[in-house]
Amino acid sequence: MTDKNEFRNPDAILDIKDRPKFWPWVGLSLQHLFTMFGATVLVPILVGLEPSIALFSSGVGTLLYILITKGTVPAYLGSSFAFITAIQSLMGTSGYPAVAQGIIYSGIVYVIVAFIIAKAGSDWIDDVLPPIVVGPVIMVIGLGLAQNAAENAMFNEGSYDTEYFLVALVTLGITIIFNMYLRKFFSLIPILLGIIGGYLFALAVGVVDLEPVRAAAWFQIPDFQIMFVDYDFHFSLAALTSMAPIAFVTMTEHMGHLMVLSKISKRDFFKTPGLKKTLFADGLSTMIAGFIGGPPTTSYGENIGVLAITKVHSVFVLAGAAVFAILFSFVGKMSSLIYSIPDPVIGGISFLLFGVIASSGLRILIDNRIDFDKKRNLVIAAAILVIGIGGAYLRIGSFELTSMALATVIGIALNLILPVKARSEE
Repeated sequence: MTDKNEFRNPDAILDIKDRPKFWPWVGLSLQHLFTMFGATVLVPILVGLEPSIALFSSGVGTLLYILITKGTVPAYLGSSFAFITAIQSLMGTSGYPAVAQGIIYSGIVYVIVAFIIAKAGSDWIDDVLPPIVVGPVIMVIGLGLAQNAAENAMFNEGSYDTEYFLVALVTLGITIIFNMYLRKFFSLIPILLGIIGGYLFALAVGVVDLEPVRAAAWFQIPDFQIMFVDYDFHFSLAALTSMAPIAFVTMTEHMGHLMVLSKISKRDFFKTPGLKKTLFADGLSTMIAGFIGGPPTTSYGENIGVLAITKVHSVFVLAGAAVFAILFSFVGKMSSLIYSIPDPVIGGISFLLFGVIASSGLRILIDNRIDFDKKRNLVIAAAILVIGIGGAYLRIGSFELTSMALATVIGIALNLILPVKARSEE
C-alpha cells in the first residue's frame, strides 16, 4: 500500500502505489492486456514485422518505463501507429535493417530532447499548455479515435455488416451494465468482463474464427531480428530523414497522454517525475524495440481509458500486464486466442474508452471555469477541436504532422499569439 505521508488520490480505488491482492491483480492486469493487444499486434501486421516481437517489446518497454519513472506514472506502452507509412515505405525500398535504424533514430530523438529538458527545465509547460489548450487537446485524443472505433464496430473487410454492429452494441451494453451494477472486485474489471461477454456473443453468432488458435503451437520463440547478430549495420540516410522527424509528432501525443493521466490521477507528471524522465523512458523503449525487431512504442490511450473507468491506477497492475505480454509472446495458442477477439468487440469497448478520455478533457474546461464568452477561448478551442477531430494533417514530402499533433501545435500557437481580449471586448 502507499506510504501514509504520500499524496493519495481520494477518487482512486487503487492509487498508483497500491498493490492489489494476487488474484484481483491477475484479473486487472489481463484487462489491460486484452485492451491493448489488438492495436499492438495490428501495427506489425500492417508493416510486415513479427507480432509476437511487438508484444514482447511492449511488455519490456512498459516495465522499463515504470522503472525509469520510479513507478510514478501508470502508463502502458504499445505499438505506435504514427510510423506506419514511413515503415512501409522503407520496408519496400531498403528492407528491414533500414526500418530498424529508423526506429532507433526516432528513439534517440526522444532521448536528446529529454536531456535538453533536463538542462533547460520544464517550467515553460504551464505557459504553453494552459487549460484552454489542454482540455480540447485531450478531447481530440479521445474523439479523434472515434472513427476507428466505429469502423471496427461496423465494417467486415470494408463492407457494412449488421451482425458486426450488433456484436459491438452488445459488447458496449454488457460493459456498461457491468460498470454500473457490479460490486466489489467485479466492479473493477468491467472492461475485461465486457470483452469476455462480447467475445462469447460473437462466438455464438459465428463471428469468431478459432482455426488459427487450433493451428498455433503452445510454445514458440519470437523470430527476433537483432542488430549486429541477425544482420549487419549499414547507415541509411533515408531511415534517418524519414523516421527521426516523426518523433517530434509522437512527442505531442506523449504529452497529451501525460496531461490525461495527470488529470485522472490528480497529479502533475510534468513536474514529478518530469517530462525529462517520461520522454527518456519512451525513447529508450523505442530504441530497444528497434534493436530486437519490434515497432516503435508509445503510451496507449485505450489503457488510459481503462484507468479512468475503473479508477484503478496501480502501476503494479500495468506492470502485471507487461509481464503477461512478455509471457504470451512465447505462448502461441494464448496469443492467437487473444488475437481472435473480433474487431466489433474491440469497437464496442472503444466506444466507451475513447469517450471517457474525451470527457476528461471536457472536465478540465469545467473545473477551470473556462469562459467561452471570451472570443479568445472560443477561437482556440474551436480550432483545436475541428482540426483534430476532422482529421486535417500537414504533409511535406515524407514528413507528416498528424491531425492530433497539428491541432496541438495550432492551439499552442494561438494561445501564445492571441491577446487576452479581442478589440470588440475592450
